[in-house]
Amino acid sequence: MYSTLAEHFRVIAMDHRGHGRGIRTFAPFRLADCADDAASLLNELGINKAIPVGYSMGGPVALLMWRRHRDMVNGLMLCATAGSFSHSRGERMAFLGLTGLGALARFTPSSARVFLTERLFLRRKTGKWGPWAISQVELHDWRMVLEAGHAIGAFTSLEWLKEIDVPTSHIITLRDPVIPVKRQLALFSGITNAHAVRIDAEHDAIVAQAPQMAQMIINGVHSIIERSDSATA
Repeated sequence: MYSTLAEHFRVIAMDHRGHGRGIRTFAPFRLADCADDAASLLNELGINKAIPVGYSMGGPVALLMWRRHRDMVNGLMLCATAGSFSHSRGERMAFLGLTGLGALARFTPSSARVFLTERLFLRRKTGKWGPWAISQVELHDWRMVLEAGHAIGAFTSLEWLKEIDVPTSHIITLRDPVIPVKRQLALFSGITNAHAVRIDAEHDAIVAQAPQMAQMIINGVHSIIERSDSATA
């Protein structure tokens, strides 16, 4: 995926807090911190402007990066994500439960977390995921991942989506059991003059259908660049 994208753009790929090789901290997980981390990395690399590509949880991070660091964002490429994630009481309770699990995970031995990763998650994915993707998941800090789930459940951007003033492209995953299509479409329709394409895929399309997703991201980013150039011409 990254090598394909790098043929067209400069790609900066970071692991968010608790994910892969991302920052480990005992502080509670906050999506705003992830957005600030991304902005800090760009500053460290001397990059003044970028197009954040947000997949799943990365969508809220990209949106928050625009909201908190607008001068650094040229456009938004959003994939399989939403502007809010919990509407019903059942959904709110489910996300709230992740907070308790995250607290419990703070005191769970690392060996137990590795066992649960293997038994409850990876065994169901090995038929569709390659070795690299599996190795990245094995690195997760599951306490922080659980806290991230709670942060996602509490996130909403619906009150300020209409303020977004940069070109935006969306990829909508039509068979997504994690982010319902209606939530993805609500995000798309909430942003003025956004462009969208659809893919017949589940939530793990970024891994399971990587070549197709890479081309769709390339097309989406080129569309953002063209619209940005037209706006400044």
